[in-house]
Amino acid sequence: MSEKINGQCLCGAVKVTATTTNSIVRACHCDMCRQHTSSMFMSLATDPGSETIEGPAKSFQSSDWAERGFCEVCGSTLWYGTLHDGAKHLAAGLFENAADAPLKLEFFVDKCPQGYALAGDHKRLTTDETIALFAPV
Repeated sequence: MSEKINGQCLCGAVKVTATTTNSIVRACHCDMCRQHTSSMFMSLATDPGSETIEGPAKSFQSSDWAERGFCEVCGSTLWYGTLHDGAKHLAAGLFENAADAPLKLEFFVDKCPQGYALAGDHKRLTTDETIALFAPV
């Protein structure tokens, strides 16, 4: 069953709603995510196309295949988006307590600085495994 969730950026200027059926948190330690967020980017799995974003949201194309969204007022990270399908992977921090979703997946774990390695029993993918998962065959 789908659940509607609501969130916002730090200053409240951007409001986000989405639905989630299988709510999980994913963490990405790639170089760009770490540079953009100053740590890892944590996203919440939402139902594709269910996202509504209202307010002064901006994005910039960070690679040939992706964009990153942020609040124009406070700079909060809003999403990581893939250009080929228009998917937006919303930042888990927009939602109170990350919408109560458990951490289930890490990408680029071999890029994770030792100072903030995540504990727990969840799937961890290396750079090669992450690229193999998303790269076209």
